[in-house]
Amino acid sequence: MNTQEKDRYQKKNDLITITKYLYFVTYFLQWCDRVGLVLSTKVSQTVAGYGMLAKDHIPEGELLFTVPRSALLHQGTTKISALLEGEKSCLESESGWVPLLLSLLYEYTSPLSHWKPYLSLWTNFKTLDHPMFWSKEDRDRWLKGTGIPEAVDRDLANIQQEYSDVVLPFITKHLHLWDPNTHTLELYIQLVAFVMAYSFQEPRDESDNEDDNDDEEEEEKPLNLPMMVPMADMLNHVSNHNANLEFTPDSLKMVAIRPIAKGEEVFNTYGQMANWQLLHMYGFTEPYASNSNDTADVPIRHFYEVLTQGIQSDLEQQLLKKKWETVNEILQEKAAFVFGKHGCLTDTELHTALKILCMSKEEFSEFEDNEGWEEDDEDEETISQAFSNDGLPELNASWKRLLHEAARLTLKSYGDREEEVEVWMDRDRRLMEDKAGVAGLSSRQQNALQVCYGQKKILYKLMELTK
Repeated sequence: MNTQEKDRYQKKNDLITITKYLYFVTYFLQWCDRVGLVLSTKVSQTVAGYGMLAKDHIPEGELLFTVPRSALLHQGTTKISALLEGEKSCLESESGWVPLLLSLLYEYTSPLSHWKPYLSLWTNFKTLDHPMFWSKEDRDRWLKGTGIPEAVDRDLANIQQEYSDVVLPFITKHLHLWDPNTHTLELYIQLVAFVMAYSFQEPRDESDNEDDNDDEEEEEKPLNLPMMVPMADMLNHVSNHNANLEFTPDSLKMVAIRPIAKGEEVFNTYGQMANWQLLHMYGFTEPYASNSNDTADVPIRHFYEVLTQGIQSDLEQQLLKKKWETVNEILQEKAAFVFGKHGCLTDTELHTALKILCMSKEEFSEFEDNEGWEEDDEDEETISQAFSNDGLPELNASWKRLLHEAARLTLKSYGDREEEVEVWMDRDRRLMEDKAGVAGLSSRQQNALQVCYGQKKILYKLMELTK
C-alpha cells in the first residue's frame, strides 16, 4: 500500500469513526430527552469526542444542563439493585466499589439496559489511555521517578485480588445475570478505569459534621460512594475551569461560574489535581506551565540517605537511628513531603522532621528528657511562610543543606544517577521548547513528559532556593 492509499484508508477510517460517534451521540441525546435530562441550547458536544462547546455567549451563573437523580447510574438505581442490597455483606472490599462495578458489568453488557444509550458512547474503554493500559515496560521507562508506576502496580494487584476473591465468586453464584466468559477480569479492569476517570462523588453535607460532636461516630461515617453522571462526564477538566457541578436533592446541575465566550470549551474541574494525579486517575495531563496545582514529592527516606552519608562513627549512627525512629513515630511513617509551585504543602510535617533530624546530641537528649518540646513559638502561619519559596532561602544552613541534597537525590531518581542534574534539566528544557519535537511524540510520551518535567522543575527550584 503506497502513501496515497494509506492516506485515503486513514481518512475513510476517520470518517467512519466520526459517523459512528455522531450516531451514538444522537442516540444518547434522544435518551436524555426521555429521562428528563435537560441540556441548554447554548452548548453542544464536540465532534472529536468527549467535550462540550459554547454555541453562544453564556453569562456567569447560567444553567448548562440538569441531570435528574433517576438518570444517575449506581448500585441504588441499577436493575439489580435489590440483589446487591440483599447480598451486600459478601460484596465488601477495600475499594468499596464492587457494587457499582457489578452494576456496570451488568448494564454495559445487557441489550435491554436503561443506560444503553449512555454506555454505548464507550465502545472501547482503552481509549481512556489510562497508565493501567500501558505496558509495564513503558510505564517504568517513561514515568520513572514520578511514583505512578508503583501506584499502578498496586492498583492492578488490588483489582486482580478483588475480582478473584469477591467478584468472580459472586457472578458465578448468579449465572443468570453474569457470565465469567463475558464479565472477565479484563473487562473489570477497564470498568475500574472508567469509574476512576468519569465517576463523581457527592460532597459530604458539612452541616452533618457540625451537628455531630462525637469523634468516633464521625470516623465511622462512610464516604459517599462513586456514581456515573451522564452528560456531566462529557466535560473535560482544567484547573482554571469555567463550570461547576452542583448537587441538589432532586438533581445535579452544571452551572457556569464565569462568562463563557461563544466557541469556548466548557470545562469542569476534578479538583486541585497535580499532573501525576491526573495521569494516574484519568489518563491525561495539563500543560505543566498552566497547571497551578502541580506537585512533586520528596520521599522522607531521602533525608535519611543524605544524613547517613556524613556518619563517621557508631555513636553518630545510633543517634541518627534514634532521631529517625522519633520522626517516623511522630509523622506516623509519612512517605513523602509534598512541594508545589510556591513552596512546601506539608510544611508542618517538614518543619517537625527538620527540627528533629538536625538536632545536636545535646538538643535531642533534652528533647527526649522532656518527652517532646514545649509549646512551639512558631505558629502555622510562620511555618507556612518559612517553607514558601520566599522563606526557603532564609532557613538555617543545616536545614537548607538537608533539603537541597534530598531534592537532588529525588531528582536523580528520574534518570541516570551518574549524570549531573543540571545537564539533563537543560536537555529536558530544550525538548519542551521544541514544539515540533514534542508533537512528534506519542500521546503517552507527551503526557509522561508533562508529568516528569513539571515535577523536576519544582524539585530543581527547591534546589536553587536551598543552595
